[in-house]
This record gives sequence, structure tokens and C-alpha cells, in this order.
Amino acid sequence: MSKETSDRSYTKDPPAAPSRQISPDELKSVKSGPVFIIASGNSAKHFPIHEFSDIPMITMNGAISMFTHTDIKPFFYVCSDNDFPRQQPELFATAMRLSEHVALWEDQFEAIETPPSGRSLSLKKAPRASFLATLFGREKSLVRKTSFLSKRSKDIGFSKDLAAGCFDARTVMYLALQVAYHLGFNKVFLVGFDLNQAAGRFYETAQINRSPCGLDQHYHTRILPSLKLMANSVIDSRFQVYNLSSTSRVPTHIIPKVSVDDAKQILAT
Repeated sequence: MSKETSDRSYTKDPPAAPSRQISPDELKSVKSGPVFIIASGNSAKHFPIHEFSDIPMITMNGAISMFTHTDIKPFFYVCSDNDFPRQQPELFATAMRLSEHVALWEDQFEAIETPPSGRSLSLKKAPRASFLATLFGREKSLVRKTSFLSKRSKDIGFSKDLAAGCFDARTVMYLALQVAYHLGFNKVFLVGFDLNQAAGRFYETAQINRSPCGLDQHYHTRILPSLKLMANSVIDSRFQVYNLSSTSRVPTHIIPKVSVDDAKQILAT
């Protein structure tokens, strides 16, 4: 990547905090330009991470293994699975050691044995919308699916400001997308966002314990409706999302699929 592209990827650093804990307000819009979000789908094994080492990266769960033999440090590590630190203690400890920032649920920080070496951000779930807030659209920071007939629709949304809470959609990638928006990134490239439960995760082998996966269970009820909401109500000229997984389950009319070469061309413009 060119120096000019690299310079556009970074703006000011997040303000220094008096402690390792940092508030959502301190991280609001501190970045701009592109970001890569690295997930665990099997297609991620073909991603040439070194070719994009000058672009900030967000990763999650066991996808931290892609960084272990590089000199690249994730700008953010996100984990929404309370059981992951117990199921994959070595990978979780690696994430705590390598990542510049770590985002976990508030109660996760109280339970983990390995504290983050970087700064930490406590996440909280967005509250369910009241009838009046849904009817009159009073929540500017929380984009919600407006339906008074479905109880499940109250849990479908997208947060533009993590201080107001966030939506997990039963996939940590969706949480990472909200982190990227909050930080101010405007071109988001998704790596390993396959959502193919049968194909497994790129880092899993016969020698490693496999964490349970609920993608098939939640795809049609929570994941796909949340992505549709993001596509219709969040993605625009100021926040663009691209999927580098050619085998992704997500339809291209929701998130367009691009190749690595396409991504390079987008970054160069």
C-alpha cells in the first residue's frame, strides 16, 4: 500500500486514559478511512494479511491466531462469547497480550484470568425499545427494526454509538461492525465472514478443541435480519462495507463481495 493510503487510514490516536479502562466517548470517531475485520470463517486462511499490514485491523475470538506469527497487532479485539476464554484459553490469552484494545461485555472483565495488556472497553447491550421510542424514532444512536408485532424484532438493531449499547445479533462480526462505525472507519472490509457452520473455522484442527457454533440456528432469525437492517438503514456513502469471502452465505445485495485485488483498487482511490 502507498504511504498516502496509509496516512489516510490513521487520524489522531485515541486520547490517553488515566487507567487501562477507556470509555466509549473517548473512542468516538477517533479514526477514519479503511479497516479490515478478521473473522474465523474458513476462507480467511487465504487472506494475505501482510499485504495490508498498514491498515488498522479488528479481529475476534479465535481469529487472533492469524496474528500470532506476524508483527501486526490488532487495533481492536472483540469477544462476545462468555465461554470462549474457558474453551480456548491459549487463544484468548494471546488476544489479551497482542491487542491494542479489547472489547468485552462488562461482566466478562470480572471473570477473565488474563487481563488485557492494552486498553479495555466494556460493552453493554442496547436496552429494548419502548413503544414511544419505536413509534417516534427518538433514539438517534440506535437504529432499530420497527415492528410492534414481533418480540424478536426488539433485539434487532445497529448501534452508531456504543455508549448507548450495542446489538450482538448472535454473531460477533456484527458487534465488530458497530465497533468499527463507532471508531469512525468508513470503508470496512470483512475477512472470513463465511457464516458456513459446516465448513468450520480456519484455525481449527484435529488437535484443537472446537468451540460450539450456533450460526445455523440463528442465521435466519437474528443474523440475516440484522444485516438487512444495516444494509438498508446504515450503509451509505459515509459507511461502506465489503465482503472478501467469495463463499459467504450473505447475499451480495446485502453486502457486496469483492476480491483482494478489488480491495486494493478501492483503497487506492
